[in-house]
Amino acid sequence: MARNRPLSPHLQVYRLPLSALMSISHRATGMLLAAGSLVLVYWLAAAASGPDAFAAAQALLGSLPGRALLLVFTFSLFYHLGNGIRHLFWDAGLGFELRTAHVSGVAVIVAAVVLTLAAWALGYAMR
Repeated sequence: MARNRPLSPHLQVYRLPLSALMSISHRATGMLLAAGSLVLVYWLAAAASGPDAFAAAQALLGSLPGRALLLVFTFSLFYHLGNGIRHLFWDAGLGFELRTAHVSGVAVIVAAVVLTLAAWALGYAMR
């Protein structure tokens, strides 16, 4: 006898909640920060190696793809920081209500964007 059971919703049908998307993004930004740390080590090693190596590193990181990489790194840093603070509140047992979790998630995203833009504006202003 065949049973007419509903199938589990597929990812194309099911919409992940914001908290789930942010959890996945938190892990992804952690990996981006680890890779970005290698770029930082390259830049520091180039600075220690002399003016020619440093100029080459500056040219690479100052190019359009290099700046895009640094922009993504900066956003990842602020996003991971904000979401980490959000997780600290959760570890203390605060902010589990659905509305609070959603509002804090949106606040983390907005704060990451604002802090990224502010850091880049400050960096260009100090040039």
